[in-house]
Amino acid sequence: MGQTAGQAGATIVGELAAFIDAAVVAAGGGTSPFKPGHRVPFHWPPHPVSADFHVLSSDWTGSASFEAHGETFEVVVARTAMGVFGKCERFWNEARGEDEDGMLARLKESCEPVFKRQFAIGKTIGREGRYDGAIECLPPSDLVKLLYCRDRDVAHEAHTVIETCASNGVFSDALVEILRDKRHPARRIAQWCVLDMFEDIQAFYPDEKGQERAVGAVRDLIWTAEDDYARTIYKAGVVLGGHICTEAAADALLDCVEAPSRIGRRSAIHAVFHLNEWLPGRKGQILTKLRNAATNDPEPLLGEFAKSMAHDIESGAHEHVTEPIFSDEP
Repeated sequence: MGQTAGQAGATIVGELAAFIDAAVVAAGGGTSPFKPGHRVPFHWPPHPVSADFHVLSSDWTGSASFEAHGETFEVVVARTAMGVFGKCERFWNEARGEDEDGMLARLKESCEPVFKRQFAIGKTIGREGRYDGAIECLPPSDLVKLLYCRDRDVAHEAHTVIETCASNGVFSDALVEILRDKRHPARRIAQWCVLDMFEDIQAFYPDEKGQERAVGAVRDLIWTAEDDYARTIYKAGVVLGGHICTEAAADALLDCVEAPSRIGRRSAIHAVFHLNEWLPGRKGQILTKLRNAATNDPEPLLGEFAKSMAHDIESGAHEHVTEPIFSDEP
């Protein structure tokens, strides 16, 4: 008999906890998050060079191979007056050279982005070597782990696969745990992915109780934020005020205008502009919170930001003042 969604979800949460523990050990006990770079979309396969030289299907009569990372890869070869062409059908990749050695060297080099990606997947999910299968074929616990992949495009692909399975309920508990994670060095990558999924929160939490639990996790992430790496905390505010927009989300966001974290307060001060657009009945509360922050926030930049935001909301502006950057932010 198969597991229920609740049992499967509990299994994923348990494996996620062990995964985070292992990451802390690998980091020498460190739990500080690192600042990830931007996502670089992975486009594959490359344009086939043989098409530019009108190589015919009947020209592919030779064979060769190249070695990379301890493996041998077969190559189909076409020798023409325009040079030697090689096609590694396993990777849908081609190269051209003046001779066979030159072609193979170029082909090997041009396959490195695939190898790098596959090794990143394998390392993240704890497998030896490279993972050369499809990400959508991985079990749910590995998909959750991939949200932490330092290759942000891999994390993005895992998040896209998880979104397609949102209604089965097996990921819901793990996504909340990711937002509550304060230990994995790559947590900002995973948390950004979760917040992006929470833009359609009903897909993961169709009931009000589940949504409130998710909102509480977003609120806590904002409340204690020590950095805004990957613009995660900024996005958390936008998700509460511009996407979830329930009464519970409004309460959480308004609380965060007075959060102990200056990063969190900045996120909330920005996001209440969008909350006012979606829940105009909250305008009075929003303005009261902003005016109080304008007078009492210990960060002068945030006091000015709150004052300007209150003016923008009260005047009915369609755009808002840009949020400030602290001088000591990395």
